[in-house]
Amino acid sequence: MTEGSTHTPLTREEIAGVEFDWFAADRTGQVAQFLAAGDDTVPEAALRSEELLEAVHVWIDTRLAAEEPNALAGGFDDHLTGPQERGAFVYDWVQGQPGVYRLVAAPRHPLAVTDLPDHLREYLARLTLAVTFGAPKVQIGPQGEAREDAAQVP
Repeated sequence: MTEGSTHTPLTREEIAGVEFDWFAADRTGQVAQFLAAGDDTVPEAALRSEELLEAVHVWIDTRLAAEEPNALAGGFDDHLTGPQERGAFVYDWVQGQPGVYRLVAAPRHPLAVTDLPDHLREYLARLTLAVTFGAPKVQIGPQGEAREDAAQVP
């Protein structure tokens, strides 16, 4: 998808209460998939293009698995390792805590934004968070504000 292509924005009303996955880069250029699970407190930039969001999803989902599952919490979280096996960190929403995500799977060899095609790099450039993925919890607000201080995140 090029800059001149049509982009369908998503609304918070559309994602509230339904499964919604989105992606971001961290300050070091690593990629993560966030499982919002009905929480609509996601960065506005994640909602700007349904087409680009889907393209990132497809690009990661169709990569060959590069490593074994690594679900940090084990058990229940084992089914969430697909993106991690392809190099993305995986964060799952903490129910009842808007914008708070916990790390459920961490790649041993993280995927970098520079590994993605140009148009997806451009998309993630607007979704770069001021955190380093691998933190046990992160809190992310609707304007893309983010913090990883586990002591400060509920």
